[in-house]
Amino acid sequence: MTSTQAPMKPSVCSTKRDRGDDEDTPEDKAVKSQRSNAKPPLTLPVTPSRYDAPFPFYRRPAEVGRFSLDSQRCYHGDASQLHYYAPPPTEGPSPGFDLREGYRDRYVQRDESVHEGLEHLLQWVSQNRKQLQGAEEKGQLLNTDFVTWRGHLTKVLTTPYEKQDGWLLAVSLFRGTLYVSEVETESARRQREQRSEMLKELMYMGYKFEHYMCAELKKASEMPLQLFISSVNGGAANDTSHFGTKPLSRGIDIVFQNQHKMIKWWAQSFLPGVSRIVAGYRGPDGSVVGLETFETMKIFQLIREDPGCWKPAVCMNFCAAFLSFVKKVVTEDNPKLVHLFAWEPGHPVSFTVHRDSEYTFLPDWYVEALSMEKPPTPQIPD
Repeated sequence: MTSTQAPMKPSVCSTKRDRGDDEDTPEDKAVKSQRSNAKPPLTLPVTPSRYDAPFPFYRRPAEVGRFSLDSQRCYHGDASQLHYYAPPPTEGPSPGFDLREGYRDRYVQRDESVHEGLEHLLQWVSQNRKQLQGAEEKGQLLNTDFVTWRGHLTKVLTTPYEKQDGWLLAVSLFRGTLYVSEVETESARRQREQRSEMLKELMYMGYKFEHYMCAELKKASEMPLQLFISSVNGGAANDTSHFGTKPLSRGIDIVFQNQHKMIKWWAQSFLPGVSRIVAGYRGPDGSVVGLETFETMKIFQLIREDPGCWKPAVCMNFCAAFLSFVKKVVTEDNPKLVHLFAWEPGHPVSFTVHRDSEYTFLPDWYVEALSMEKPPTPQIPD
């Protein structure tokens, strides 16, 4: 399915720069010291003010295919696991969904120490590579510059405003396409291994909410949307499970009080062109007491007057700069060569180079399958 739409351009808030913003940060100084070098830069600055420019061109994504993962995380190259948005009636009492139901006696937790990487995505690419055949004038095997998960780009998109969690992204260039796969940081590993039972249950509630709101048969809308569940008792929860604090009595303005969570909601919905976000309000007993729908493109308008508000244009400009940075750095076409891009709050993006190492992530079966494929032959003009 394809669609044509004008570039999405969220509004940008105007905030005065503090006097301290004019002072060079450590990452600014690092960049200045590199300007005289002809070689690709060694770091990429992250300071938001550097990317406070007009919103870049961004074409709404178009779907090119589907695949499914069953309850055992097995791949199926079809839409067999597709579910449809089937909300409860808007009139009448609250939904009353019990988000704790099934957690104690039926829920089987996935082994999160097993990292799937790009495996399932690569299975689809391999099976559909004829559909993704590269442009003849480029001699490129796949007609795409990057292959990665949306979640990886979401982390890049929100980096200028992230204050807590860093990231590691492994990149390899193979047959003209850059593959980007996340590597678990030491901090993330410790958080995962030390996750409390309460946080595990909160994460389950997010999955349960999606289960309640979707149906296997087409009953209502097939329009893509994001589903989130949030507390109405004032208790903060874990970011990774898409929870936030939303006191119901104070209405929609207070919903977006926590900008740190709202930027993530916006980012992961905006990137794939998801137009609506459905939020569920969770009561102290774990039941859903209300639902509310938000337009992705209007989220920023709800927080634009807040001091120090995040800006969609800054996020997108930084993401574009990062992808350009990767292209300049990773130039050797070799699936066994990995450039590991690293970022921690308060520092610029840097990278290290690893050959035939533990960071190699493209599976042998994929490399062999695409190595046998011949790239399109460029047409020589008469």
